Amino acid sequence: MKYTYENIDKIVEFKTWTIKQKLDELFRIDCDMYTNLGIESTKKERDEVKRMSKQIYKAISKIDLNIGKHLIVNMDG
Repeated sequence: MKYTYENIDKIVEFKTWTIKQKLDELFRIDCDMYTNLGIESTKKERDEVKRMSKQIYKAISKIDLNIGKHLIVNMDG
């Protein structure tokens, strides 16, 4: 499944989900994107995954500032 920025925002806004459920889903999406990259992936595809990953980390910051901040600071280059 191709995820969009709207999917990420919706997860953050879910009222019935616990913080753990939201974080777990966001991390699952992030993991899924990276595991679907391969040696045949283009630079454009890798860059898009990195951009989406940064958006996920910003969303995580809205849920847990400490975790999100550490993720963003420690992203590659």
